[in-house]
Amino acid sequence: MNEIIVSMENIGKSFPGVKALDNVRFELRSGEVMALLGENGAGKSTLMKILSGVYTRDEGKMTIFGKECGDLNPKLAQEVGVAIIHQELNMCRHLSVAENMFLGREKVKGMMLSNREMEAEAKRILDELKIELDPKQVVGDLPVSKQQMVEIAKALSTNAKILIMDEPTSSLTSKEIEDLFRIIKELKQKGCGIVYISHRLEELQHIVDRVTIMRDGQYITTMNYADTTLDEIIAHMVGREIKEKFPRVTCEKGKKIFEVKHLNAGRMVRDVSFSVYEGEIVGFAGLMGAGRTETTRAIFGIDKAESGEIILDGKEVTINKPQDAIRAGIVLAPEDRKKDGLCTKLSIRHNIALPNLDLICNKLGVVLSKKEEKICEEAVKNLRIKTPNVDINAGNLSGGNQQKVVVGKWLARNSRVVIFDEPTRGIDVAAKVEIYNLMNELKKQGIAVMFVSSEMPEVMGIADRIIVMCDGKITGEVMAKETTQNEILTLATRFDKKMVSGE
Repeated sequence: MNEIIVSMENIGKSFPGVKALDNVRFELRSGEVMALLGENGAGKSTLMKILSGVYTRDEGKMTIFGKECGDLNPKLAQEVGVAIIHQELNMCRHLSVAENMFLGREKVKGMMLSNREMEAEAKRILDELKIELDPKQVVGDLPVSKQQMVEIAKALSTNAKILIMDEPTSSLTSKEIEDLFRIIKELKQKGCGIVYISHRLEELQHIVDRVTIMRDGQYITTMNYADTTLDEIIAHMVGREIKEKFPRVTCEKGKKIFEVKHLNAGRMVRDVSFSVYEGEIVGFAGLMGAGRTETTRAIFGIDKAESGEIILDGKEVTINKPQDAIRAGIVLAPEDRKKDGLCTKLSIRHNIALPNLDLICNKLGVVLSKKEEKICEEAVKNLRIKTPNVDINAGNLSGGNQQKVVVGKWLARNSRVVIFDEPTRGIDVAAKVEIYNLMNELKKQGIAVMFVSSEMPEVMGIADRIIVMCDGKITGEVMAKETTQNEILTLATRFDKKMVSGE
């Protein structure tokens, strides 16, 4: 235990127009959890992709279990005991849980796949981890939180001795996070070395031994977690002190801008009614599966509404598809940015321009390059998107900068209602503040701002009014300054059966 199992020295990596890593060093010991921290674009994920064989390094030396390694690929990395759980899920959505877990190392009998053997082994691993999932279930039918647990089970099924977790809790419920921490502690006792990347700094106290901090592609420092504070960690990450984590602006409450009446869409949106006024931010709180995301999808026209009214500036609008919502002035930054919010193979320019073609094209449908350039430059400047230019593919950006592109494409539309679904998922502390400031700026402009968040301090810190949902219904509405986490949690667990039994 405590022997050095990974040593990376003078690591360098460049992409077209970007120096992602510059003379970086990193060390991991057996039986420890090393937190790898830094802002979005600091190079954390790039460094770990080199360790796991996804990328090859341009320069530097890497030693694993005392042996110097040449360039790895994912298969070689797996053979030497490295497994990675990526921030953005890379699942084959049409395959089952078991098929995903054994992808690339399928069990065969003769010339045929042995599905029964894979399902039995998957069931054993899932049971061992206390993850309640059917190995035969199709992954695409699972919520994001369950897909994340499948990724974790898949990584652990390889008997890895070096486990990299990139934002593993970003989509998990409180109970699932507790289960993950239990699994991490058990792995530590078995001598596994774990690299833990997370922007949820409050989690670190439960599991972390040491901290390595990066900034702008460079190594900054390594510290024992017990010998430092969160304020010191944040200062090292951003190069300055962040005085206010939840900046709030006060505006006079104006007229009613947006109203939803008796909206129904499937089992998860049941008789939902609420209003949003000028000069306020409305937060939607609740547990995973409460129906918050489904409500945003029904409003935006992704999922078909069965009944209900949507009223904007006093007039009812009909929304059958997202184009209807966009034209009406209602826009959505979705929860799953990779699947629903971005074309990762296209440039930042094209991602921002695509939903705004009606604004940047002439009557003949020709793109006016000056208009296109203007909206792209304004989005990059206002949101501080870290990129050398707007022609870089969105897929090459860090998770936080990808999120900024998703938000940025709506800035040019002068929209009346902006809906954010988990806007700070996988985003660092400084980038979160920038998103909060953007929401506040929209609020000051008299735009109706709604946002869904699973982080209670965030909802209470940024929202003026909080709407709580449970099991597809609104179960309460509170003013952020006058409520407590306990009150919100009570409302968030007010299931129909509990209400009936309490009457």
